[in-house]
Amino acid sequence: QVQLVESGGGLVQAGGSLRLSCAASGSIFSINAMGWYRQAPGKQRELVADNTSGGSTNYADSVKGRFTISRGNAKNTVYLQMNSLKPEDTAVYYCAADLTVLGGGAHDYWGQGTQVTVSS
Repeated sequence: QVQLVESGGGLVQAGGSLRLSCAASGSIFSINAMGWYRQAPGKQRELVADNTSGGSTNYADSVKGRFTISRGNAKNTVYLQMNSLKPEDTAVYYCAADLTVLGGGAHDYWGQGTQVTVSS
């Protein structure tokens, strides 16, 4: 059993900053990639940023230069530093992990989501 637990969402004014955290726990053999997605009301879930075990990172064009994804030393945690927030960043943010469980194969796992609201 694997759990992804997120924290750090909230309400912030435009131009402000928030830092999201996510920790993976359970019967994990290896983590191939971790990342953040978001879903705004009436829109599809979209990739915000991800980070692979090899160290490569990807960002959505809309957040480049403002958001930074990083991994903790234990590699089972992922952070999203969000600066210069805009009202259009308002969404539920989900942590995701592509990982291999002990005695099993690789699967995608999702956190429960954390609300980020940016007021204008």
